[in-house]
Amino acid sequence: MLRKRFQLGLVHAAVAMTLVPINSTLNRVMIKELAISATVVAILASLPYLFSPIQVAIGSYSDRHPLLGFRRTPYIVLGLVLCVSGVILSPRVAFLMSQNWWLGVLAGVLAFGAWGMGYNLSSVSYLSLASELSGENRRGKTIATMWFMMIVSIIITAISLSRMLDPYSPAALMRAFWMVGIAALILGLLGLISLEPRFREVSGSRSESYTIKQMADAILGNHQAKLFFWYLLLLLAAILGQDVLLEPYGAEAFGLSVTETTRITSLWGIFVLVAILIAGALEGRVNKRSVAQWGNLGALAGFVIIFLSGLVPHPGMFYAGVMLLGSGTGLSTVANLSLMFDLTVPGEVGLFIGAWGFSNAMSRLVGSVLGGAVRDSVTKLTGQAIIGYLSVFGLESILLLAAVFLFRRIDVAAFRRQAQEPLFIEKVAMAADN
Repeated sequence: MLRKRFQLGLVHAAVAMTLVPINSTLNRVMIKELAISATVVAILASLPYLFSPIQVAIGSYSDRHPLLGFRRTPYIVLGLVLCVSGVILSPRVAFLMSQNWWLGVLAGVLAFGAWGMGYNLSSVSYLSLASELSGENRRGKTIATMWFMMIVSIIITAISLSRMLDPYSPAALMRAFWMVGIAALILGLLGLISLEPRFREVSGSRSESYTIKQMADAILGNHQAKLFFWYLLLLLAAILGQDVLLEPYGAEAFGLSVTETTRITSLWGIFVLVAILIAGALEGRVNKRSVAQWGNLGALAGFVIIFLSGLVPHPGMFYAGVMLLGSGTGLSTVANLSLMFDLTVPGEVGLFIGAWGFSNAMSRLVGSVLGGAVRDSVTKLTGQAIIGYLSVFGLESILLLAAVFLFRRIDVAAFRRQAQEPLFIEKVAMAADN
């Protein structure tokens, strides 16, 4: 199982690699160098999250329609190819948008749409495969391995990109995206070799497919579930909504080059990774609620420092804020994932995990698009881009502060008591039958 766990990690890392060029490099080039609207950039970069509801249909379809005797591998390959194609085409589309706006937007929707569709197609398929191969008792180790390898791949990809783009030029950008795309494709295909068994059932492979309506009914039927849903939405919209703006902000506020802003992602990733390892070491020794709140407060402090660094301005303070943001994100991620598994109902685990996953995707979408819209609106009103960025980081600090206070009201014991009430179980059962 160790080999298969490593192979699953390779596939997960390969898909994650395709996100790095777009979310850490191309967004900065499009907003800063090409002066494309941050709202448009945020919408294009958020297409994977806009398409996230299709994961329910994809997972269910792949259960019933194996290809060449495999239920997951063909869909993973197709998704990975789409991701790589989107990454390779995206810089060309960005330059086209600066020359021919409407043709560029149309091409952008197609290229970023391919990337977004591939992300959803591959991720739901390899996560389903990971669940089937691991079995219930070994899923924790498999998830930990996959997450660890994903963060490492993000760090290595960001560092490699920064070196390939020194010095920056449009030709260097397109060449770097090609290299990252091909490397991701090779890693993903290596991970799939002899990974999925053919023509036989895998233990624990029973499909649990739920509609958006069923997930909504599960959340609305439990007060604590509603609180946790809103908590996740506020928290992740704040923490993850800065993905497409942090690098352009570094360029605008401190005059950082494309190479220097690309390194921001690797710095953030290193501190996320360290925090994840610390959170893992604290598991069982410190209450997970405390770890989650430490992470939330750490991320909040990071945003406040990033905000203040633009007022001074002070690049050293900015980097300190990025480190705090990464540390807080790592602690918060591990603790909240653990808490998320606690907030499930026996027999309906997939239903609630699907609901929390849907909340994750929607929060990323809301955070990215809202951040881009606020940045553009404030910049247009004031005529100063730096004030637009500061407004976004100030808003994200407020959202995080609201999440910190909301988290204090979440009670796992109360969730389970209400979940066991006959009326609630009947509601979920009725939703499952519809």
